[in-house]
Amino acid sequence: MKTGAKILVESLQREGVDILFGYPGGVVLPIYDELYDSSLKHLLVRHEQAAAHAADGYARASGKVGACLATSGPGACNLVTGIATAYMDSIPIVAITGQVPTNLLGNDAFQESDITGITMPVTKHNYLIKDARDVARTVKEAFYIAGTGRPGPVLIDVPKDVSTGVVEKVEYPETVSLRGYNPTYKGHKRQIEKALQLIAAAERPVIYAGGGVIASNGSAELVSLAGMLSIPVTTTLMGIGCIPGDHPLNLGMLGMHGTEYANFAITESDLLIAIGVRFDDRVTGNASKFAPNAKIIHIDIDPAEIGKNKRVDVPIVGDVRLVLKDMLALFKKTGAKDAWMKRVKHWKQHHPLKYRKDGCLHPQFILQQMNELLKGDAVIVSEVGQNQMWTAQWFTFRHPRTWITSGGLGTMGYGFPAAIGAHFARPDLPVFDVAGDGSIQMNIQEMGTVAANKIPVKIAIMNNMYLGMVRQWQELFYDRRYSFTELPPVEFVKIANAYGIDGMKVESCEDVMPALKAALDCDGPFVMDFRIEREENVFPMVPAGAAINEMIGGHTPS
Repeated sequence: MKTGAKILVESLQREGVDILFGYPGGVVLPIYDELYDSSLKHLLVRHEQAAAHAADGYARASGKVGACLATSGPGACNLVTGIATAYMDSIPIVAITGQVPTNLLGNDAFQESDITGITMPVTKHNYLIKDARDVARTVKEAFYIAGTGRPGPVLIDVPKDVSTGVVEKVEYPETVSLRGYNPTYKGHKRQIEKALQLIAAAERPVIYAGGGVIASNGSAELVSLAGMLSIPVTTTLMGIGCIPGDHPLNLGMLGMHGTEYANFAITESDLLIAIGVRFDDRVTGNASKFAPNAKIIHIDIDPAEIGKNKRVDVPIVGDVRLVLKDMLALFKKTGAKDAWMKRVKHWKQHHPLKYRKDGCLHPQFILQQMNELLKGDAVIVSEVGQNQMWTAQWFTFRHPRTWITSGGLGTMGYGFPAAIGAHFARPDLPVFDVAGDGSIQMNIQEMGTVAANKIPVKIAIMNNMYLGMVRQWQELFYDRRYSFTELPPVEFVKIANAYGIDGMKVESCEDVMPALKAALDCDGPFVMDFRIEREENVFPMVPAGAAINEMIGGHTPS
């Protein structure tokens, strides 16, 4: 005899969940009562949105399915932004919500919300359980769906009477078979052979790699393929880390704030090998001018992405890692396209990322110092905005799953709670959250979480007292009319101290490395308030509607 709540907790353990991020409330009390005696670790956050982001950060850093728990009504609704963030970036999480008893569904009972209806557009699948006998099967299916095929979030809504309902005999399913859900993992051999023919004939090939490479754990295969064929690689924001940042074939990030040489290479390429990407607008700019002279090979596990935003010559549906393994088995090592590689090398030498070196405190310098100290052996999480773009440009990521950020949804407030989740995924590595003074205040209450649990997340705030990215657009396109983007000064170290957290305010270049070392040496959380140049901009920048080689703060290709 077991209650639905007990079956739920045991099912989570059987699925390998080692930490559950959550916040209690009335209708989930039966579940929390089971957690009281359970060996399953639960982390109490200070806001449900943080629970979803922490589960997401855990999933990205570990490659496992993250899990979070919230009560009904406002608790469930507070998860929605985090669920949507995971959905846009194809991150596997299972969100469990409490619900009013089944006999009250649809009656506007206290703290009732139709969370399955609300989240239908931003989940891969969701469930409303109406019988305690279905709990084990539902959990098994939810984790299977979240973590297979194209990953994504799944929600399980659990009414209170299901949690308290008693089941006499529980058999946990060992396998899952879902009619109509059969992801294609193996790429079609004929399509792979067609890709081989295009690659052999290309004079100016470029690999365009995205988050699908990391999701499939295909980074090693990607690096091997690029090296075998001597093809330069550019990555999306989500693909950063799939090839070492210091690899000679790595062109860095492309798109709106990509490197000049990546954007030039894409524009002049005659073959684009798109791997685990979706041709989103921040990458393509004006899509009609994106890779205008290139044939396109597109590898993705989701057939709906192929041809959605850009016409494709050779589609290959399948798991990225498995398709790349098949390619490696079929392809033979080819010589470098000497003229093309010489041109790419010229661009890299003559169009590097740059910033003013005038003795003032610039965020790029801070990230260079962080890079020098950590040498790639850390998990770097970012918030959203200028801080995110500077980190993507200036920190050298050498390994997959060490760069954690909100890409598709661009969720401010994501970084700090995601860094908490990343710590539990990778306790062996230091975890830094690079934040803006706007983003950090959106979930700043999680200082209570890191303080209470001595979670050693290091918070580096790029403080310019602006909503920096929006201000940059106002400067460039709205005649410097800074409408509601200036923020009042905040003493973040004092806020940290109020939670019992150490920190430093940094106003000069000389104090950057000492602050970073103090943070690294601290065995708990640490806050660094970097007072950077207020009107520092992120360059290069592709304006809305422009082609990606038409960059502000860039140069004409030479």
